[in-house]
Amino acid sequence: MARTFLYARVSTPDQKTENQLIEAQAAGFGIEPHRVIEETVSGSTSASQREGFNKLLERMESGDRLIVSKLDRLGRDMIDLVQTVKRLEDMGVRVHCLALGGTDLTSAAGKMTMGVLATVAQFERDQLIERTNAGLQRAKKEGKRLGRPPVTSSGNVQALKQQGVSQSKAAAELEVSISTIKRLWNV
Repeated sequence: MARTFLYARVSTPDQKTENQLIEAQAAGFGIEPHRVIEETVSGSTSASQREGFNKLLERMESGDRLIVSKLDRLGRDMIDLVQTVKRLEDMGVRVHCLALGGTDLTSAAGKMTMGVLATVAQFERDQLIERTNAGLQRAKKEGKRLGRPPVTSSGNVQALKQQGVSQSKAAAELEVSISTIKRLWNV
């Protein structure tokens, strides 16, 4: 008989997983309490690096179902998400996403949905990169300095050096690290 598991993940300790369980029950999935895997870990951490998710994989068998409230519970990176679903499918586990109407992501319709979502996610990433690069180019044309602001100039360091101030005293006076002073000392 197929067992049903819920993977409920939150990113920070002040968040709770209760709503994810309530959503699964409201969708008609009966999940026994010992089959609810709760984890507090960033979605940017790949599924294979999550302790709770790996324990879940050890417990699951062919024919089982895994419920997630949203795709981002499995991961934010589409490549990791696709690999995770494929790994579960290879184990014989069906993956249902409540936010997609309970769609089984291992079915033909689920795979198509994942493909469309992956394409949209890639499009959004590409647009973000294009906007960022356009903004950087515009800023350069306007003469804006990019990157971190300098903490001091070599002119300041050279002036202190000419006055005979030691490197450590120059660092204290300019309120910068000794390594910054050393880098600018012989410019």
